[in-house]
Amino acid sequence: MHGTFRLELLTEQATGRVDGPPLLFIHGAFSGAWQWAPNFLPFFASRGWSVHALSLSGHGNSRGHAGTDNFSIDDYVRDLHEAIARLPAESVLIGHSMGGMVVQKYLEEATTPAAVLMAAVPPQGLLPATFGMAMQRPNVLVELNRLMSGGAPHLATAREALFHQPISDEALIDFLQHCQPESLRAIWDMSLFNLPRPARMHRPPMLVIGAAEDRIIPAGEVERTASTYGLEAHIFPDMGHAMMLEENWRGPAELLDRWLRDTLLT
Repeated sequence: MHGTFRLELLTEQATGRVDGPPLLFIHGAFSGAWQWAPNFLPFFASRGWSVHALSLSGHGNSRGHAGTDNFSIDDYVRDLHEAIARLPAESVLIGHSMGGMVVQKYLEEATTPAAVLMAAVPPQGLLPATFGMAMQRPNVLVELNRLMSGGAPHLATAREALFHQPISDEALIDFLQHCQPESLRAIWDMSLFNLPRPARMHRPPMLVIGAAEDRIIPAGEVERTASTYGLEAHIFPDMGHAMMLEENWRGPAELLDRWLRDTLLT
């Protein structure tokens, strides 16, 4: 179901109900709410959660495609406030990659029952991961830059960048056809100009998840994020950056479901 306001909000009806808050999923760069639709939304709805996925401005079917390059991370945080105001209760925030950065910036202004950072941009920003990619995987960096400018990346490099487990050419092409350019302003915000300030952040219960074979946000950067917040990182072996779409996506999903139940329902 799509929301009626100018931000796309996908909703999956819960099968039964748990006595817990709604879950709001926030996508990463080049993406949209669609990345959660094949697996995570139906999975958590089947476990009784009320689930929603937001497309940030300029993404998916949300407003603003004509000016995508002008959106800042603060604009995306405002989107998050707007989406939360449309839901019937305070929501758990689950952010992937850039969405994890948006969640961290949101926590400077407001709190949430719980927050989940999945392969999130660390509070130290993108530059360490970008430099590492430039040294170790320059072809991946070239293809990400091509995608950011609206070009079509090569399949082999896109597969290397985003996935570790098998994915067919057909499924990969479908994934890339949904992808889109990202705001250069937002990329610069995440690199240098608008990084999270942990000392100013609210500290709800937080779960930090990463993937051992992630080429974009390496496991070491995920561990740095967890360390910043005094937590342990949960790193999934044999998985790449797009964890919610990998063949073994149920591993992170089941960990998240258990953690939410232990944190919010007991």
